[in-house]
Amino acid sequence: MSNLSTRAEQLAAFDRLLTIMDELRAQCPWDKKQTTASLRHLTIEETFELSDAILEGNSEEIKKELGDILLHIVFYAKIGSEEGHFDMSSVIQALCEKLIRRHPHIYGDVQANDAETVSQNWEKIKLKEKGNVSVLGGVPKSLPALIKAMRIQEKARGVGFDWEEKHQVWEKVEEEMQEFKAEFNAAEEKEINKERATAEFGDLLFSLINYARFIEIDPEEALERTNVKFIKRFQYLENAAKSAGKNLSDMTLAEMDVYWNEAKSK
Repeated sequence: MSNLSTRAEQLAAFDRLLTIMDELRAQCPWDKKQTTASLRHLTIEETFELSDAILEGNSEEIKKELGDILLHIVFYAKIGSEEGHFDMSSVIQALCEKLIRRHPHIYGDVQANDAETVSQNWEKIKLKEKGNVSVLGGVPKSLPALIKAMRIQEKARGVGFDWEEKHQVWEKVEEEMQEFKAEFNAAEEKEINKERATAEFGDLLFSLINYARFIEIDPEEALERTNVKFIKRFQYLENAAKSAGKNLSDMTLAEMDVYWNEAKSK
């Protein structure tokens, strides 16, 4: 770990970044014209790129993407200072104060000997701070539905609204599966009521996410890993077919399955 820096070196590096940001904002035509609104979609993109690097387990890419996100944070703070709203110091100080308030088991006299208790305390303190009418008021509306379901369930658990045993959660999954099957039975050819089937499918997904949370599986990560796996296998299928002089659109499913099964063994 000899490549890790001292606290003094870290502070010097951060100071250098702030100086560069000042220079770019004053001199670079592109940087000068940016606003918080124009940076927003780029920040979202950078966050997803960091997510990709984390899933790949690529330390160099994680370092690079963290740098990109840090640049955005510094950029927003620079714009905030120009508009007289906040600067990098006030952003950091506000964060430090929040961390202290939300860790009373470290900076106060509250007892919390496990992560679950810490999480519950965090949600209760957050609720008081924000003055939300609802425990769920802090869940961003624009979150992707799968992640939003996870956060909704976590927040409800933070105030004690949750199942007690995982077998209860699995029973709920099976119940929702049966209700969905009743609306959309694959063995039947009759037309289904799509509105009711959609509602039941949503309930099924919500219950599966709940079970995943209960057994400490991140459903977003699990699904993304399956996405990556499918892409890898499908691209193998495409390349193998091309090498054999075949076109996927002209192949039967049985023919494609041969290459698919090869891909699974890779």
